[in-house]
Amino acid sequence: MVTSGLAPQTQQPWWRWLPTFPEAISAATCGLLTLLGWLALGGNWVGVGIWVLLAAYVIGGFDSAREGLTTLWQERELDVDLLMIVAALGAAILGLWQQQYYLLVDGAVLILIFATSGALESIAMQRTERNIRSLMQLTPDTARIITQSSERIVPTSQLQVGDRILIKPGELIPTDGLIQSGHSTVNQAPITGESIPVEKAIGDEVFAGSINGTGALTVELHKPPESSLIQRVIRLVEQAQSTAPPSQQFLETFERGYAKIIVGVALLLAFLPPLLWQWSWETTLYRMLVFLVVASPCALMAAIMPTLLAGIARGARQGILFKDGAQLETMGQVQAIAFDKTGTLTTGLLQVSDLIPAPSVEPDQLLQIAASLESYSEHPIAKAVVQAAQRQNLSLLPLQSVQAAVGQGIAGMLDRVPVRLGKPTFVMAEPAVAVGVSPAGASRPETPLPPPLPSTLLQTSQQLEQAGKTVIWVSQHQQVLGLLAVADQVRSTAAPLLKTLRPLGITTTVMLTGDNDATAQTVAQTVGVDRVCANLLPEDKVSVIQHLQQQYRTVAMVGDGINDAPALAQAAVGIAMGGAGSDVALETADIVLMGDRLEKLEQAIRIGQRSRRIIRQNIAIALTSIILLMIANFLGELTLPAGVLGHEGSTLLVTLNGLRLLRG
Repeated sequence: MVTSGLAPQTQQPWWRWLPTFPEAISAATCGLLTLLGWLALGGNWVGVGIWVLLAAYVIGGFDSAREGLTTLWQERELDVDLLMIVAALGAAILGLWQQQYYLLVDGAVLILIFATSGALESIAMQRTERNIRSLMQLTPDTARIITQSSERIVPTSQLQVGDRILIKPGELIPTDGLIQSGHSTVNQAPITGESIPVEKAIGDEVFAGSINGTGALTVELHKPPESSLIQRVIRLVEQAQSTAPPSQQFLETFERGYAKIIVGVALLLAFLPPLLWQWSWETTLYRMLVFLVVASPCALMAAIMPTLLAGIARGARQGILFKDGAQLETMGQVQAIAFDKTGTLTTGLLQVSDLIPAPSVEPDQLLQIAASLESYSEHPIAKAVVQAAQRQNLSLLPLQSVQAAVGQGIAGMLDRVPVRLGKPTFVMAEPAVAVGVSPAGASRPETPLPPPLPSTLLQTSQQLEQAGKTVIWVSQHQQVLGLLAVADQVRSTAAPLLKTLRPLGITTTVMLTGDNDATAQTVAQTVGVDRVCANLLPEDKVSVIQHLQQQYRTVAMVGDGINDAPALAQAAVGIAMGGAGSDVALETADIVLMGDRLEKLEQAIRIGQRSRRIIRQNIAIALTSIILLMIANFLGELTLPAGVLGHEGSTLLVTLNGLRLLRG
């Protein structure tokens, strides 16, 4: 016997092969048939009315029956869809048996309201899905690729690493790349949430989905299109949609046991009331059917996920990427936050913070000579000094015989006068001169001691070093011209952010750094953190997070997503500064603040807290609705359509309440 290489197909239940109806169309058709059936019954067209109502049952209840039977067949579990169909069919059978055909209308109205509610919920949930689709539509389908001899339009999916594409003014950027030529401003708001366009020049990276400004750009791909920032964001948000948070998982488990309890209680209600309270069998069965409807936990099941998905979509619009609903939910419970220093509370970029000239020396003269010397070095401190001179529009002076002394400084000649920059002992040393051979027996002259450093500048230097800054001395012919201090700059948004955290319920803030204590204390005083932990290795940061978790219920960690990866993983919520597309930040953290926008942390906390408030509201609405409807049913004051209306109305209410997060 010959067998094919294909795997055998999984056996599917027979109803899975039946055609399905779009929810809105089936609900509308069901409504029309219910109306026609009711009119036919009232016009003594009983036979026609019965068949029309049965058609309404089939069309309106098909999707629910299919889902309920699928769950029962594949998972051996009961769900609310099946309970609704059982209740409707029970009303139909009871009506036909007792020839009380209005019960058929009640059952049809039950199915109609259930189908209409499902259609409205789908429409409401599409608002959240629309945010994902809008992300997908941010990138154009084609790109203008250029070669040495031609220019042609190709699908974005066919682009390869190394291709060069032309982006004209006003166009969407199709994929991530590095600028090879051109200068422009780029609107990155759709990606990073930055409201102000960013200046881009040769060597800068641009991101798919951002909008080019007034200049033409030639961009070279340095990663495949599917690895672009926007595609990774889309995948992460889609993953978040399919990941249920702990509270939702609990409710899903609860639903399965709850549905079994409902069926058990319904069976008791079908037999006990006639025996204990002398109810008629007709009344008993009707009340049992109403009980099946009002006791179903639809509203309870809709209390969480729509809210969390709306919160995720809201965050994505504001440059805050929540990887799943669980982290959004946890974010609303945070009581303590630990911050990395470098790259988080500070910019991570060195800048000239102080410029102290000696008497009779102009500040611009000091900075110009320092920048002219540092222009021969690739050290980060040198780059900071040169950039400071460029901001002052100071030109670099022509130097000769420039030489660097490793670990000491750099020296050169300016108009045949020696100039030096670096440590104080280096800048005050006597310049080297050519020395001839001394006559036999003649002694060499002793090297003169360098002149002392000015006491005022020496005192200032010590104060700056105590503040954690790096001090650079500058001299000309052994005469001190002054000194410069270079330091990592505190983010301008750090201090205002920390002031807003305590009113949000954040009990304590801690700064973690591997830097020395003096530097850490200076930054801490500037931004206003409660505690400082300095001289930490990566494993030490993890220990601090563990200690905080023993003191506070939920602890978050904010870092750059690279060196802080262990601490980010240890914290209940790891929050990474996105670095406008850092791969490690997107992979290690639970939440990413796109575009290095630290101030987005406040919005992330507010979204998390608001999500929790709305979830609590929804659960209260759902439980209150179920209890009130059950009481009304046992008092005999609730009809089947009224029970369905109350049940489905509460479900729709909690769904729409959750989607409020998309507003404002």
